Amino acid sequence: MEKRWRLKSRKHNSDIDRIAKEAGVNRFIAEILVNRGIETPEEMVKFLNPKLKHLHSPRHMKDMDRGTDIIINAIKSGKKIVIYGDYDCDGVTSTTIMYKGLKRCGANVSYHIPHRIEEGYGMNSEAVKRLAHEGCQVIITCDNGISCVEQVALAKSLGMEVVVTDHHEVPFTVDENGVERDILPEADAVINPKRRDCDYPFKGLCGAGVAFKFVHTLYHKLKIDTKELYELIEIAAIGTVCDVVDLVDENRILVSMGLRMINETRNIGLRALIKEVGLDGRKIRAGNIGFQIGPCINATGRLDTANLSVELLMCEDEKRALELAKELRRLNQERQEMTDKALEEIFMEIESSSLKNDRVLVVYREDLHESLAGIIAGRIRERYNRPAYVITNAKDKAKGSGRSIEEYDMFEEISKCRDILLAAGGHPMAAGFSLLAENIPLFRERLNSQCTLTDEDLVCKVDIDDEIEVGDVTFNLIDDLERLEPFGKGNREPLFMAKDLYIDRIFLMGQNREHFRLTCRDSKSGATINAVAFYETDVLREKLSEIYGVDMVDDVILDPQGADLRMDLLFKPAINEWNNTRSIQLILEDYRVRE
Repeated sequence: MEKRWRLKSRKHNSDIDRIAKEAGVNRFIAEILVNRGIETPEEMVKFLNPKLKHLHSPRHMKDMDRGTDIIINAIKSGKKIVIYGDYDCDGVTSTTIMYKGLKRCGANVSYHIPHRIEEGYGMNSEAVKRLAHEGCQVIITCDNGISCVEQVALAKSLGMEVVVTDHHEVPFTVDENGVERDILPEADAVINPKRRDCDYPFKGLCGAGVAFKFVHTLYHKLKIDTKELYELIEIAAIGTVCDVVDLVDENRILVSMGLRMINETRNIGLRALIKEVGLDGRKIRAGNIGFQIGPCINATGRLDTANLSVELLMCEDEKRALELAKELRRLNQERQEMTDKALEEIFMEIESSSLKNDRVLVVYREDLHESLAGIIAGRIRERYNRPAYVITNAKDKAKGSGRSIEEYDMFEEISKCRDILLAAGGHPMAAGFSLLAENIPLFRERLNSQCTLTDEDLVCKVDIDDEIEVGDVTFNLIDDLERLEPFGKGNREPLFMAKDLYIDRIFLMGQNREHFRLTCRDSKSGATINAVAFYETDVLREKLSEIYGVDMVDDVILDPQGADLRMDLLFKPAINEWNNTRSIQLILEDYRVRE
């Protein structure tokens, strides 16, 4: 895939030097932060030192006072409260936070996590009726509910009070004057920072973040020491990382503080899962949450029941916690195998059909497990850098999940197709929906015909934080870069460029020689450093053949100096530890062979 390198604009060196000195940071750190919109020394200090005191007051969130008052009155009256959660990691963590918080407040509370296949996403009408029959008097949703107009109305008609806590995009209508108006469920309270009439200063919280804010308000009103919130911050951090919201503002604070707590956690279930995935004794970072811990929590809702994950996070018995952790890891391994098999078939289908010419990819796989649709849509998006929707069969309809690129507002685009959809929800980068299978061709045609993406939009852009000489990549720089953590969406790991490096040696590595390592030499200073690329040997051969010819590739690999091989590199600095020796290496993200 073609990639467009984009070096961020740079302030004058004297400005950067002054800002860096006043903020007490390395010049490279100052330049990275300035390029990311953090421009003053005061903002830098706040960004680099996230503290709980910088969280916004939850009382500024629309309906927060009303919703918490309803729950407090229900607690005092002994009413039966049910938390209606969701089956993904954000739903699991927000349900756990809300349950622990309400229990601490003395509530008569239970929780209901819908079954992905049997009930689907959001409030289910049959489930609402069953809860009413079982004596539920108050429903509080977590990570869902904003689109459940019909189900909330049903709950109200059955005599229940309903409090919605959610973070997803609010459905809207457009009147004859082009004015957009929110469509809100008629709940007793609707708490969602994305409401147009909500003045809360940060709109980017996930479901777990909103649940944390709700419990924070309850504790304040009931005069419970807010230090007791600390055990909930680590749970909120997991939901925040796994829901892939921007790690800025409050999200950065919650994840930063949460990671500190996770690394010293007393949560028995979380400790068991950390051990099961091989992280025991290691420093846990946001990437470990996103790629090891989170997928195990998610796997239960995909292939079994998410109740297992909620049980794990609230488990007080070490033996049971170990059993649950093993089951979560087993389910995730099964999920990975199913995903790999389906992806191989889908990529072949795209490449061998007219689908590859579409700007918006819509793939229908009748036999695909519906829980995999979102994962596979994300992998298709990554490979083709296009919006991707994956649809599969459900009970009496087709269900789909989409993942987008920055230039394409997925929720807005599927909202234009509401006349052929049975249900839809989501946000600009991801969406879920259902429709009749017979309408899938029309859905594909509509999305592509209304698509305004240009050729430039479809080119993968790689944003570079700074150009650097390899001699400036030091242990001190790497230590400074760690201060920018946690990394994730909205605060990605810094990416550097080094130009015109001589390649002195190439080592092919791995059982199948699928990886390679370069010995690089700066053309000006003569400083040398190693650079590593994983699963890139075939691509390297292709790039070398374009310059030197296919017949010369092996000769160039054996003797790059003889070929006068030079490259421009995009990389992330890292520390390599081997045989009790620490050395600096560059982890390659992309590279160009210079002619």
